[in-house]
Amino acid sequence: MIRKPNVLTVPDCGFTEAGWTIGRFLCKLGHSLPRRWLQVNPENLLAQLPGYPLAADAIEVLPDAQAYRACLLERIGAATRRIVIVALYLQHDEAGQEVLDALYQAKAARPALEITVVVDWFRARRGLLGAGRQPGNAAWYQAERQSRQLDIAIHGVPVQTRELFGVLHLKGSIIDDCVIYTGASLNNVYLHRFDRYRLDRYHLFHSKALADCMVDLVQRLLHPQATPRLDLPAPSTADLRSDIRRLRARMRRLTYAPGPATEPGHLRVIPLIGVGRRNALNKTVCALLAVARERIVISTPYFNPPRVVMREIDDALARGVGIEFIVGHRTANDFYVPPGEPFHASGALPYLYEDNLRAFARRREPLLASGQLKIRLWNDPGHTFHAKGVWVDERYCLLTGNNLNPRGFNLDLENGLLIDDPLGQWRGPCEKELSALREHAPAIDSARALGVKAEHPKPVRKLLRRLRYSRLEPLIKRVL
Repeated sequence: MIRKPNVLTVPDCGFTEAGWTIGRFLCKLGHSLPRRWLQVNPENLLAQLPGYPLAADAIEVLPDAQAYRACLLERIGAATRRIVIVALYLQHDEAGQEVLDALYQAKAARPALEITVVVDWFRARRGLLGAGRQPGNAAWYQAERQSRQLDIAIHGVPVQTRELFGVLHLKGSIIDDCVIYTGASLNNVYLHRFDRYRLDRYHLFHSKALADCMVDLVQRLLHPQATPRLDLPAPSTADLRSDIRRLRARMRRLTYAPGPATEPGHLRVIPLIGVGRRNALNKTVCALLAVARERIVISTPYFNPPRVVMREIDDALARGVGIEFIVGHRTANDFYVPPGEPFHASGALPYLYEDNLRAFARRREPLLASGQLKIRLWNDPGHTFHAKGVWVDERYCLLTGNNLNPRGFNLDLENGLLIDDPLGQWRGPCEKELSALREHAPAIDSARALGVKAEHPKPVRKLLRRLRYSRLEPLIKRVL
């Protein structure tokens, strides 16, 4: 059943002084209240976020991965002052080699050019999942530096002492005064180097102030001991444990420098960052869902919403808000193992996410039937889906690498850019991007369209059954 909003919640989702008084009184009596009741009015929270004013034509949307790859290489080649590349990983494959070649060529042509690459520490030091023992990308970075004899700093950021408990999920590369924001990492599939692609979102922001702000945060994140260079011989993770703990404590305090004051009604972009519970990005996501009046669109490749997000979704449905999900089909998941290929444990993840979605849809069948709730499954055979974001009414558009799951809300270092467009100046490009995301995402009319668990391959059924019997499934979902 859908959870009804608490009867004490005021119609505009805000909190008056009288509301606070009632809340304190009821708490003394031992009544439990929704956590949101005791927080800031979500409309005020969004209004008070410091942002950077932009003209609508200063935001550019790239249509696909090939356009992104071409744009990235072109801008690297034309850079004159600075390049800061931030991604989960820069992979040792043809596309990754193309990017690294472009960086070294730019450095050779303009020695004064400052180039920094920031990737996850753990991801750079291991091979691909299911591919056996491999040296990792760090060995490639060191070999390239030795052969080129040019100084391009490649830093590894360890968010936790183990990869399972947190990775660098920051997005947003800066080239001169342009911010390129995408959830895509740098490899053959993300950059559509050959036949296959992984769809993401790709935005350019032409703003010196925003670019300076994002470069400043990267500079404050990096630390000589805690974020070692991967293009040079690096210490072991065990040697970094105390530094990593101090770094994570520092990450919790990281914020983007506030932008200049803007007049009400101006289009603005708000950079957000957070790690751990109750961070600014998490609060903003919940506030966006809480202020929705007409529609919410949520795009995520992996359906595993945390409780706080599910609570806001159900409250919005109870208010009559239309909600649309764009979710990757299990075969569009990067962990999917096609029939006939060797199965490994991570191959069960697409089915686990599908089970989550089926349970969600089954409990809300009447809303699916009425059209208030829409669930779209993205599937372009042979390709994968990685687009994340939240659209609220015709005003807010959140770009983020956050998968809107417990891991993103609690473990990884995440960021996002919130576009606040009160006058609808950027509505056209926004709707065009949404239409493109829906192109390969037909809506389902009931939970039955997702099949049944009995149809899962035998190894998947066996593994998921073992997880349930061992009572590990809730714990697994918290780190996925």
